[in-house]
Amino acid sequence: MGDRILAGRTVVITGASGGIGAEAARRLARLGARVAVVGRSPEKTAAVARQVGAEPLVADFARLSDVRRLADSLLSRYPRIDVLANNAGVVLTRRSRTEDGHDLMFQVNYLAPFLLTNLLLDHLISGGPTRVITTSSKGHRFGSVDLDDLEGAGKRSELLRYGMTKRQNILFTRELARRTRGSGLTATAFHPGVIPSTDINRAAPLVAALVRYRLLGGLSTLQEGAEPLVHLATMADPEAANGGYYHRLRPNAPVHRQARNDQLATRLWDRTAELLGVPVG
Repeated sequence: MGDRILAGRTVVITGASGGIGAEAARRLARLGARVAVVGRSPEKTAAVARQVGAEPLVADFARLSDVRRLADSLLSRYPRIDVLANNAGVVLTRRSRTEDGHDLMFQVNYLAPFLLTNLLLDHLISGGPTRVITTSSKGHRFGSVDLDDLEGAGKRSELLRYGMTKRQNILFTRELARRTRGSGLTATAFHPGVIPSTDINRAAPLVAALVRYRLLGGLSTLQEGAEPLVHLATMADPEAANGGYYHRLRPNAPVHRQARNDQLATRLWDRTAELLGVPVG
């Protein structure tokens, strides 16, 4: 097999039309994986798919109907999915609402990946050992989760609302690991590093300024940013990372105390499932 350690494996990556998602798609394809390239832009998604020899799957997470259609497409195309990488994300300066009636950043960063994972969950578990990897951020330190204000309506700062969604990602990962323990599914969240070359910062001048002046920490290259995703997709013992949070390649990295609250994780899951109309489980 040589270095094609993922031969015969299927990896689904959202947000793969650019940034660390595209870089990870290229690297995982070189390791032999069959990569499903999911992105919002038809042109960019098709370009990355051509590079990795895959079929592009276009879905805009600002529309939950797209998420449901994507899940149907994945279920029909792939008998099993070995890795689901919830990587799509956005930072916005101004509040915007989706056609589904939700805050756009909340929906793209948290609600849509929660929905996609749940729509695929039975398929993921029935197929054997599988990994759900979710891109979070060290920015989770800046935003609190309020069960009475899931969308951050009371938060004026874009940074606080972004941080809230990334803390929700960590709590989602923690609860997913708890609910599926013993099934063969493992769930892990990670911070890829602060990467100035990705599209995610361009719509948010405040966040871009924080990146530029390194107030969110040292900068990482695009290649370095993809490393944690590739590592988690290929590590020999994913159970060791189950429910955990990586700061780049550092396992069991510290998180804000609220992100360690198991009761909050359970209640957030239940509230989100009710909001979306999916089984609470």
